[in-house]
Amino acid sequence: MLTLSLSTLFAGLLVLARVSGALVFVPLPGLKHTPAPVRAALAVSIALALSPIIPSIAAQLPPAAPPMSTLTAWLLAEAAFGVSAGLLVSLLTEIPLIAAQILGVQAGYSYASTIDPSSEADSGILLVVAQLFSWLMMLAFGLDRHVIRTFAASLQTLPPGTFTIEPGVTELVLRLLSGIFRTGVRLALPVVAMLLLADIAFALMGRINAQLQLLTMAFPLKMLAALVLLAVLAPAFRSLFETSAFETAGALSRLAQP
Repeated sequence: MLTLSLSTLFAGLLVLARVSGALVFVPLPGLKHTPAPVRAALAVSIALALSPIIPSIAAQLPPAAPPMSTLTAWLLAEAAFGVSAGLLVSLLTEIPLIAAQILGVQAGYSYASTIDPSSEADSGILLVVAQLFSWLMMLAFGLDRHVIRTFAASLQTLPPGTFTIEPGVTELVLRLLSGIFRTGVRLALPVVAMLLLADIAFALMGRINAQLQLLTMAFPLKMLAALVLLAVLAPAFRSLFETSAFETAGALSRLAQP
């Protein structure tokens, strides 16, 4: 007959809470609109896959049932870990969105909108493309697997209920927060500079010959030129995103350290 001690049971519940935090707070591609029963089944499956390390966690817990206040504090600590990891990954996915916001208006794509698959709202076409690009890059660099490995490793380095938001965690978030604006501007700056030169050229041509109707040609030409430049600069975008992805992976590993 299978018997479980109270410490083993509570250890399993805490492991499930940490895994659920990953699935709820970390913006992994495709999970946001997954039905709740599917996400719950996935969380339980991952927790069962981590069952070999549950006895070592249970050995660090008291044999008796903890008070409700202690159990609540443990669950809040697990939620804080999930929120911190989710914030670090979200900052990475915001980099292409910031670049799209910067160059979208200048390129004339603020008038083009489509349905955002993540929120099902009407969004700018460049924002949707940038979001899909960030998701594809996350999958290409294996950051989704790194997130799961970080959660698995954190169960040994940071037993459930021991995570606290220290100044080092705040410093990681602030450093990555400043990095998303820096990288976003670097992604958008070549296209914006080219479009600025195009506006100056159209202005000079209109000044030389006032009869030229350049306004009707400016928008389609700028939109086409922006697409061509984005295609040409795609390898550079990948390199910049890769650097930020490595920084995020390092921050996640640092988050799992005691």
